[in-house]
Amino acid sequence: MSYCCGASMVGTKGTLKHYRTQVHNVPLLFCPVCHRVEVHYKVENEYEILAEYAHGDGTAEIDFQDYVVEDDEAIFENVVNCEKEDPKEIVQSQIDMALDLLTIAKQMKDEKWEGELKKRLAVMSQRRLRLQHKA
Repeated sequence: MSYCCGASMVGTKGTLKHYRTQVHNVPLLFCPVCHRVEVHYKVENEYEILAEYAHGDGTAEIDFQDYVVEDDEAIFENVVNCEKEDPKEIVQSQIDMALDLLTIAKQMKDEKWEGELKKRLAVMSQRRLRLQHKA
């Protein structure tokens, strides 16, 4: 599991730009609070190698899946949520986890972690309200 802003990141696939080369279908982790994106650690080395070779060859676009055959289930087995899930369920899961972690942070008297979790809860609560109004 990868963490950011006090709790877990969400698994997805997306496109990253490496110099002038766009690499599609890269397994990613992103933070629903600060929107930080990183290549999933299980394929980070493969991404770097593929992106460098593609850039060196002058390729404008490349599909990660065409060169790295990795089962999505195996890659994302350790993430709490994947982007394919219902957005309301993702938000609720993130809120529940942050509340659980907030209890632990308070018991540990870790004020910095508490602050991060409270910020995360505020952002996720706003997101939940927006999703409820869309329905």
